[in-house]
Amino acid sequence: MNALTNIPSDKRQRVAITGLGIFCGAATNVASFRQALSGNTSAIGTLDLFDTSDFPSHIGCQVKGYDPLNYFDRRAIRKLSRADQFGLIAAGEALDASGAATFYSPYDIGVSIGGGAGGMFQSEQWLKSHLAGEKSEPVLLRGLLPDKSATEIALRFGLAGYQGTITTACSSSATAVGWGADLVAGGQQKAMLVGGVDTLSLLTFCGFNALKVVDPCPCSPFSLGRQGISLGEGAAFMVLEREDDALARGAQLYGYILGYALAGEAYHMTAPESSGSTAARVMQAAIASAGVQNDQVGWVNAHGTGTPLNDGIESQAVKQVFGEQVAGVPLISTKALTGHCLGAAGAVEALATILALNLRIIPQTLNFRGRDPECDLEYCHAAPRACAATVALSNSFAFGGNITSLVLGV
Repeated sequence: MNALTNIPSDKRQRVAITGLGIFCGAATNVASFRQALSGNTSAIGTLDLFDTSDFPSHIGCQVKGYDPLNYFDRRAIRKLSRADQFGLIAAGEALDASGAATFYSPYDIGVSIGGGAGGMFQSEQWLKSHLAGEKSEPVLLRGLLPDKSATEIALRFGLAGYQGTITTACSSSATAVGWGADLVAGGQQKAMLVGGVDTLSLLTFCGFNALKVVDPCPCSPFSLGRQGISLGEGAAFMVLEREDDALARGAQLYGYILGYALAGEAYHMTAPESSGSTAARVMQAAIASAGVQNDQVGWVNAHGTGTPLNDGIESQAVKQVFGEQVAGVPLISTKALTGHCLGAAGAVEALATILALNLRIIPQTLNFRGRDPECDLEYCHAAPRACAATVALSNSFAFGGNITSLVLGV
């Protein structure tokens, strides 16, 4: 369950973050995402990517007004799914910010991605055209396999090291970040491009509505009367290197992956274990793997979906970790800003956590509807809060009991 622990902590190289990139419904680059995290406006709104008229909810956090011709030529667009495109844009921003790809051998740079539905949206378009007897592009069906975006990124940027895609539902990209940090810390790769991508599709929207976990109003994590998630989409990536290597080449350091841990609850396919004990155990193991103490953790970027079960149980788990200190450790959710980006959620939220630590703030948990007695911690519902903390947790709790907790620092 523990990770980044195969080397004694006193001899282990710290894993530095030297590049950041994001493309999602809340922001289409790091600069605009930094601004969004400092504000008080949710990006969740009406969807127009597909017809939602048959559903009780018509909202999500879609990348509105997206024109692929602003980023790719027509020939490339024919072969790239929406997920591939978002991934390439965000990965390109991270690599440009880092400069690692121009410094190391291509064989020394790997790719670790978390994904989910992949190119499902394009596959739905193909099926619709096929059933209508129209000409369709079967090449787009390749995007049904979640490894496609990793392959496209490696090809586009010439990254010839390790390449892997992790699919553990909503914890996918958080685990991909941790695994990439392991490969850097252990010396298997000089640098890793880590993150995730997932996009909206009718199938995904149908599935979560069928489970009755989609809120018809913008999701309101940790609030009274919350009814579920608001779906989102996007891609987020970071470039990781050993700290000494990054400093030697004069790279800018945005922060560190200090540690992480993961586990499977083996409890239920969709419901979290009711006591929160496994979630607490994973958070505590992540803190231990980072070599920090509980009182050094300034705040927690929660999984915070806005579902009645998740928010109450995650609050209980955080109490178990921090005990009497819990009142001083705010538990916030950025999903009220970005929507739930599913396979990309862990990476989006890890990047949000790093940016907030650099800004010395704790982001606001938006869309507050009223205080729930089951959620009795500090959630920063009123406004972003100034905070000098240099360490924070970022949690990803997925269907199937897949739990990952990252420890991030600056």
